[in-house]
Amino acid sequence: MEENIIKEAFESKREFFDSGNTKSYEFRVAQLKALRKAIVESETEILNALYKDMHKPKFEAFTSEIGIVYDEIDFALRNLKKWMKHKKVSTPIVLHPSTSKIYPEPLGVVLIIGPWNYPFQLLINPLVGAIAAGNCAIIKPSDNTKNTAQVIGKIIAKTFSPNFVSVIQGPGAMVGPKLIDKYAFNHIFFTGSPNVGKEIMAMAAKHLTPVTLELGGKSPAIVHSDANLKISAQRLIWAKFFNAGQTCVSPDYLLVHESVKDVFVDLMRKTIVQFLGDDPSTSENFTHIVNSRRFNVLKEYLNEGRIIHGGRFDESQNYIEPTLIDGVSFEDKLMQEEIFGPILPILTYRNIEDVLPIIRKNRYPLALYLFTESKPIERYILSNVEFGGGSINNALVHLVNPKLPFGGVGNSGMGSYHGKRSFETFSHMKSVIKTSTIIDPTLRYAPYNERKFKLAKLIFN
Repeated sequence: MEENIIKEAFESKREFFDSGNTKSYEFRVAQLKALRKAIVESETEILNALYKDMHKPKFEAFTSEIGIVYDEIDFALRNLKKWMKHKKVSTPIVLHPSTSKIYPEPLGVVLIIGPWNYPFQLLINPLVGAIAAGNCAIIKPSDNTKNTAQVIGKIIAKTFSPNFVSVIQGPGAMVGPKLIDKYAFNHIFFTGSPNVGKEIMAMAAKHLTPVTLELGGKSPAIVHSDANLKISAQRLIWAKFFNAGQTCVSPDYLLVHESVKDVFVDLMRKTIVQFLGDDPSTSENFTHIVNSRRFNVLKEYLNEGRIIHGGRFDESQNYIEPTLIDGVSFEDKLMQEEIFGPILPILTYRNIEDVLPIIRKNRYPLALYLFTESKPIERYILSNVEFGGGSINNALVHLVNPKLPFGGVGNSGMGSYHGKRSFETFSHMKSVIKTSTIIDPTLRYAPYNERKFKLAKLIFN
C-alpha cells in the first residue's frame, strides 16, 4: 500500500508539472500566500507541537521556526517577479548578429527531507524556494518529531492540491530509499547529518539527481584578547544554548585567548544563570533533548574533560543542563564529533595563528564566530579559514538575513539557499542565443582559407 502511495505522489506531480500548471507568476504567488495564511492560522498548533516534541520555549519556537519562514515567504513575494524575468547578457562579437538571454526555469518534481532540530522551519523554508521557482514537491518531515510532522501534514493537505505538494510520513531509513532509489526526482534537498547525506548522494547518483546537502560540522567560536568580553559572553551563551545547542550552526567549541580565559569563563557562568536561573531544569526558557538516543550520546560526553559549570541531567525529561567543560583533548569524542547539544568545550590559545591547526582537525565547519575588535585579526581568520558562513562579534544571526546565501563547504555540505539563492537552487538557468537572419557572415563556414584563419586569430586574440 505504501509503495502505491509513493508512486501516486510522484507520478501525479510529474503529470501536474508537465501540464504547465506551476509556471505562471500568478500561480506561484497564490501558493506562497496560501502557505503563509495556513501557517498564521496554525501558529498555536505549531507552537504546541514543538513544545511536545522538544520542550521548545514559545519565544524560541516562534522566532526560529515560524517568524523566519514568514520572512522567507515575504521576501520571495516581494522579489519573485524580478527573479523570474529573463536576463539579457552580452554576446561576443564573433557570434553577432545575436542576442543572449538566460531564462530561469523550474526543475520539475523535487524532494525535500527535513531534520528534527528545527522540524518546521528547515522543511518549510526550502519548500518556499521550490514553490517560488515553480516546482512540485514531496516533503518528508523527521519522524523524530512526530507531533510537528503531524501538524505539517495537516497544513500541507489543507493548503495544496496533492498533485502539487504532499507530505510523506514514516521512518527516514525506510521511506528515503523507496523515494530516492526508485524515482528520478529533479532535485533533492536534504538537511541532516553528513553520514546520511553521503547515503542520499549515493542513491541520487543512480538517477543523476542533483542534491543540496545542508549538513553540519564542528563550528568554532573564537574570543580574542581584545573582544568586548561581557557582550561576547552574552551573545555566545545565547547562541550556544538556543534550542539546547541542537542547531547545525551552534558554536560547537570555544577557542579563547589565554589572557582572558578566566574572566570570560566567569562571565559565561554568570550569563547562564542570568538567562536560565540557578536550575535551568525548571526554566520554561530552555529546550530539552529530542529523544533518549540523543540524550544518551550527550550524557557520555559529560565523562570527558573537567566540568566547570553545569553537568546535571534528568533522563526522564531528556534534560541536560547547560554545561561548560575544560581540559578536553583531541582524543575525546567531544572534540571529534559534532556535539549538537548544550555542552561547550573550552580550549585556549596564545597566538591567533595557533587556532588554524585546531580548526583544521575538523576542517570546513558550517559556521565560524569571531569575537574581536581588531581588523587585522578579522582579516586573518576570514582569509585563512574555510567555512560555510558566520558572524563577527555575534553568532547564529547570519542565517536570518535572506540576502545572504546559507550553506556549507566541504564536509559541511554542498549548495546553498535562503532568499534569491533558494529560487536559484530550485531553478535551471536556461541559456539561449538568438541570431538574426538579416545577414549571415560566412567566416565560420567551410571551405576555410588563410584569410579566414587570420581573421579568426584576430577576433579571438
